[in-house]
Amino acid sequence: MNEVDWRNDVAAIWRPRQQRLRPVRHLDPVSLDDLLGIETQKARLIQNTERFLAGKPANHALLWGSRGTGKSSLVKALLNAFAPKGLRVIEVEKHDLVDLPEIVDDIRERPQRFVIYCDDMAFEDGDTQYKHLKSVLEGSLELPPENVKLYATSNRRHLVSEYLSDNEQSRVVGREIHHGDVVEEKISLADRFGLSLSFYPINEERYFEMVDHLFGAVADPEQLHIRARRFSMEKGVRSGRTARQFYNQFVGEF
Repeated sequence: MNEVDWRNDVAAIWRPRQQRLRPVRHLDPVSLDDLLGIETQKARLIQNTERFLAGKPANHALLWGSRGTGKSSLVKALLNAFAPKGLRVIEVEKHDLVDLPEIVDDIRERPQRFVIYCDDMAFEDGDTQYKHLKSVLEGSLELPPENVKLYATSNRRHLVSEYLSDNEQSRVVGREIHHGDVVEEKISLADRFGLSLSFYPINEERYFEMVDHLFGAVADPEQLHIRARRFSMEKGVRSGRTARQFYNQFVGEF
């Protein structure tokens, strides 16, 4: 098994069955310049990451919102941009957060700066996996590691599923006495991320900008846009992911 050499390896993925970090050898080459339509979110996360790398106060970051809008790609692009400056990324699946304290113990004394990356983080009713985030977000008897931040993506603003019944149960006699505390604990999870960035669906003009960026100069841009519009309508969504999928299917035809 290959061990991670953090002097040369810039990313790793946690493999729970083997209880080890597997170094990533083939990074997604996406760059910050490739990501269009999220300039504000990009600038704020870059600023936060630069502060983190400089040893200044920085926040854990939650990137939430519509699917396919560039949340995961932004984290990958940050790694490509800042790995030469010492940034390292460890990807941990939501279901493996139980191992997070052990992962952090192994890196907290290292000179590199680590982002723990959890993609598509969301917790269903009764799921308590989020409690294992505390060692990174808040610490325990020991202060949280100075060289570790958590960057998570989610389609949900509050990470944990919420129901109208949460409010109804708090008013029903015979239900949990302190049900409001349970609801508050669910919602407060997202509050532990000091930087919260929202991602929304894009309009058609911005979608065409993404398509043009991917295809470059073409002989018939009007026909390109007609096909791109039709493709997005069939998919039922306009997003950076849709533009990329359109490019993958039709590159070389224009």
